[in-house]
Amino acid sequence: MKIAIGSDHAGFRYKELLKARLGALGHEVTDFGAHSHEAVDYPLVVRPVAEAVAAGEFARGIVVGGSGNGEAIVANRVRGVRCTVCWSVESARLARRHNDANVLSLGERLIAEPDLMRIVATWLATTFEGGRHARRIALIDEQ
Repeated sequence: MKIAIGSDHAGFRYKELLKARLGALGHEVTDFGAHSHEAVDYPLVVRPVAEAVAAGEFARGIVVGGSGNGEAIVANRVRGVRCTVCWSVESARLARRHNDANVLSLGERLIAEPDLMRIVATWLATTFEGGRHARRIALIDEQ
């Protein structure tokens, strides 16, 4: 799967872990930054990730920050993006199954490292349920 990934400085370490692990699993991962632990304003990294997903250049996007909240806010400003903050396997499963989330936002300060790949793997593997949830997404897209 083609995945766009980006982080601010607070999410840099997890972004680097995810890049390596997802690449090893055969995913094509493109890094939009940050490229170090030096402070960076997250909108400058997150918006290009979200725009690339919305344009269909990538199947999914992953953004990482300290909490993931600011990153999700920025990503959701891009029409066609449904970004959710996930902190557990169950939140990731529901984000895909019910919300067809195409961008995942993670908080490095809030997720234990052993849980990171389980959350991401669940989010990548879960399919959208459709049905009543498709109707709700259509209502979102009308706004």
